[in-house]
Amino acid sequence: MAAEIHSRPQSSRPVLLSKIEGHQDAVTAALLIPKEDGVITASEDRTIRVWLKRDSGQYWPSIYHTMASPCSAMAYHHDSRRIFVGQDNGAVMEFHVSEDFNKMNFIKTYPAHQNRVSAIIFSLATEWVISTGHDKCVSWMCTRSGNMLGRHFFTSWASCLQYDFDTQYAFVGDYSGQITLLKLEQNTCSVITTLKGHEGSVACLWWDPIQRLLFSGASDNSIIMWDIGGRKGRTLLLQGHHDKVQSLCYLQLTRQLVSCSSDGGIAVWNMDVSREEHHCRKCGQAVCGKCSSKRSSYPVMGFEFQVRVCDSCYDSIKDEDRTSLATFHEGKHNISHMSMDIARGLMVTCGTDRIVKIWDMTPVVGCSLATGFSPH
Repeated sequence: MAAEIHSRPQSSRPVLLSKIEGHQDAVTAALLIPKEDGVITASEDRTIRVWLKRDSGQYWPSIYHTMASPCSAMAYHHDSRRIFVGQDNGAVMEFHVSEDFNKMNFIKTYPAHQNRVSAIIFSLATEWVISTGHDKCVSWMCTRSGNMLGRHFFTSWASCLQYDFDTQYAFVGDYSGQITLLKLEQNTCSVITTLKGHEGSVACLWWDPIQRLLFSGASDNSIIMWDIGGRKGRTLLLQGHHDKVQSLCYLQLTRQLVSCSSDGGIAVWNMDVSREEHHCRKCGQAVCGKCSSKRSSYPVMGFEFQVRVCDSCYDSIKDEDRTSLATFHEGKHNISHMSMDIARGLMVTCGTDRIVKIWDMTPVVGCSLATGFSPH
């Protein structure tokens, strides 16, 4: 059966398929296992667990492994079934999980950081495990030897990471609100550029290597789209969340961006439209309260809620200009991390409330790319 793809956000809501409870502390990462009814979770309670869906429809832990320190980040490479877990003590531990997901073997420990690990990416082509940490650095280590290959230090905690596997470019967001683009080499690296635009710490990044777009979410409640592909450094600010943006996922085929915030907000942004760049928040003029009391939403510029605009621009904004280009939904729990299985239209969210939720996003994003897949 051919995949059905819609390019515009749908009006329906995400469908909650399952809730997984059992962790004793905040769940820092939850990843869906491709082509399996399973989820891998890591938690501040020092456990990593693999949950498989039973015939009853409930998820039960098939693997329950206790670590030496709280788990702060995780990466999973499905083809090789390798799990990398970052910890509060700065170490990254590698495991190999069995084909039936009922057993997990320890491989090695990487002394990657001196403080909490914030993000991990594994590159099979180079056999590197790349990570960021609260020791203000990004490190890359050889998974064959376990040796440190290189480190680069920042002035603030390194909070999030994305990586372009073809060019070996790494994008690192930090607590100062800056994003640094690095070119990683075998034993060294070079700074390509820095991106400054957020007024709060950068909490999450998403890199789309096809369109060469970088998306960043921050504690200033906003998202910025950075056009890295050379179109004169174009940026777009998206404002619609009311709390810290914690996680992002861009759906390249449908040109939609899914974002989650710490207050449980789930947003789906239609990026398949021609958008304007801003200020005023429309014409470019700086406008204070004394100059204008007029406020309006202006979604084509990314303003999904009302912002101050000057009198002349307010009069020029038509009703159709206020039509939302995003849909907003309530996850009904704190969301500190989200990941998607794009092929199946599934999303998993987790947070400080210790709950893991699995969602069917196909009513919202309108895409199910897996042949004959039905999430119900």
